[in-house]
Amino acid sequence: MNKTELIEHLASKHELTKAEAGRILETLLDAVVTTVKKGGAVSIPGFGSFKQHARAARTGVNPSTGDKIKIAAAKLPKFTPGAGFKAAVDPKAAARKAAAKPAAKAAAAKPAKKAAKK
Repeated sequence: MNKTELIEHLASKHELTKAEAGRILETLLDAVVTTVKKGGAVSIPGFGSFKQHARAARTGVNPSTGDKIKIAAAKLPKFTPGAGFKAAVDPKAAARKAAAKPAAKAAAAKPAKKAAKK
């Protein structure tokens, strides 16, 4: 789905004109970009969060000459999907994770009981 198709979907779903839906989408995207650019985070529960990620400066290698080069530090946007989004994309993985949680809690509780006895 591209931007035009998304605008058409919004317009038909909420009985808006395409122009209104386009302005709403532009406002949303602008708010996310502006907030992340300033170093803030945008969190949408169930969907995910957008943050700024700092990549440190590092040394790389030019593949054609083999010379070492300096790669400058960079600030990059990062999206982390939320649990609801992950579950919608791969329900089997969400079910496996939910089944593994009780086993993980039980395993974590066993060492605590041993330490309490001593």
